[in-house]
Amino acid sequence: QVQLVESGGGLVQAGGSLRLSCAASGSIFSINVMGWYRQAPGKQRELVALISSGGATNYADSVKGRFAISRDNAKNTMYLQMDSLKPEDTAVYYCNAEIRGSTSMYTFLPYWGQGTQVTVSS
Repeated sequence: QVQLVESGGGLVQAGGSLRLSCAASGSIFSINVMGWYRQAPGKQRELVALISSGGATNYADSVKGRFAISRDNAKNTMYLQMDSLKPEDTAVYYCNAEIRGSTSMYTFLPYWGQGTQVTVSS
């Protein structure tokens, strides 16, 4: 079974930094697009950043210039470096990946991690 596990969340003061990691494990043949999403209390889940298998990136306007997404294809791991954090960045952060594995050999299926809490105090 394919599994995504996030780590690196926590409590930080405004202006601080955190680095999130998302590790994919299981019977994986290949990973297509990976991304970070977040959901604040009472709000819908929103896209934070995406990265293709080739390294092309896309960011939400609210995080451009402050967050950086990257991935290590050899380790099936994705990262989100978050700098200049603001209280409005407080949310549960989820990783998502399109994965082709032993249970879906010819189609990329979406998988989600369990989420990691990021809290930014003012």
